[in-house]
Amino acid sequence: QVHVVESGGGLVQPGGSLRLSCAASGRIFRIYFMGWYRQAPGKQRDLVASITSTGSTDYSGSAKGRFTISGDNAKNTSYLQMTTLKPEDTAVYYCKIFAREIVSSKIDAYWGQGTQVTVAS
Repeated sequence: QVHVVESGGGLVQPGGSLRLSCAASGRIFRIYFMGWYRQAPGKQRDLVASITSTGSTDYSGSAKGRFTISGDNAKNTSYLQMTTLKPEDTAVYYCKIFAREIVSSKIDAYWGQGTQVTVAS
């Protein structure tokens, strides 16, 4: 079983910064992709940023220039550094990974439970 846990969320004022972390654990053979998604109440869950095991990154239009995703392969962890936060960034942020378990021959997707980010004065 693979477990994904997000952390680092909280309350921050507009213009502030937060760093989220996504830690994967379990019988992991390899992680191929780690992505950060967010979902605000009443809205769909959208991709914010992603990184592959080779270091390739991708960002949504709203995240580009403000957010930075990074990864630590040795720790099976990714980070989302968020700066210049806006009220519209308020959402539950989820981590999704594509990984292969040690005893599995296929790649599966795994979601974390999310961490709340609230941007407000």
